[in-house]
Amino acid sequence: MSSAPPYGSWLPPVAEPPVRSDGGDGGPARWAPWTAWVALVTAFAFAIAGAIVVGLVGAAFGASFRDPPPAVNIVATFVQDAAFISAALLFARSAGRAAVAQLGFVRTRLWSALGWMALAYVAYGILSSVWAQVVHTHARDNLPTSLGVSESTAALVAVCVLVTTIAPLAEETLFRGYFFGALRNWRGPWPAAILTGIVFGAIHYGSADKVFLLPLAIFGIGLCLVRERTGSLLPCIALHAINNSLAFGVAEHWTAGEIVLLAIGAVSVTQLVCGVVLTRTPARA
Repeated sequence: MSSAPPYGSWLPPVAEPPVRSDGGDGGPARWAPWTAWVALVTAFAFAIAGAIVVGLVGAAFGASFRDPPPAVNIVATFVQDAAFISAALLFARSAGRAAVAQLGFVRTRLWSALGWMALAYVAYGILSSVWAQVVHTHARDNLPTSLGVSESTAALVAVCVLVTTIAPLAEETLFRGYFFGALRNWRGPWPAAILTGIVFGAIHYGSADKVFLLPLAIFGIGLCLVRERTGSLLPCIALHAINNSLAFGVAEHWTAGEIVLLAIGAVSVTQLVCGVVLTRTPARA
């Protein structure tokens, strides 16, 4: 019986460098646990500074700085995601040259990845359904509306790309890539996963209804466990893209077929982006 190809095996082969003692093969990085919090604060500092600059530029062209229009908010959100990635890379590179591999941009076993993704998402779905019954809510994600998807087709497309592809790449790079990776060196994967999940849920305060924060924290914990069990960030990014596609499609009242096509497209785009990164990183055994 033949074994399944590695997750990411469709990509061009890369040279296999010698295994390094500092985790340069994509294994657990030796980041100090306290740097997780510094990286998080740095990411938000970058994001806030970028949003201020975007707001000032918008104001220079006549937009309100205190109540910016959707176009300014969309650009500011893109800048926020860029800040997340920049902070993760900045701190990861400070500990060695193999930063991208240590963040989790490495290949892993296909069937194992799909199995852990399915397990995490089913558990998240069950727990979210129970929580919805407890709090008696059927609230939907309000981020697309707050970003002005109803203003124009261009805004709809931009927010769709932002929510389903850019956000999964950026948030997974920071939270499951660096934040969880550094905290894991403190007390192991479980405490790190719980703390990462709590922070992941908390950062969505304001962009999501408050009743969503606990389910989002549970989702964040599940993504950490997928990262831990597969040794790769690729399945986390794919699962995040699927979840965001579902949330976006439901919020916009799309049909089931349209949501499925959106999820396939989002996963394809995020994995192609990862593929560009993977061609520069070693394959995980």
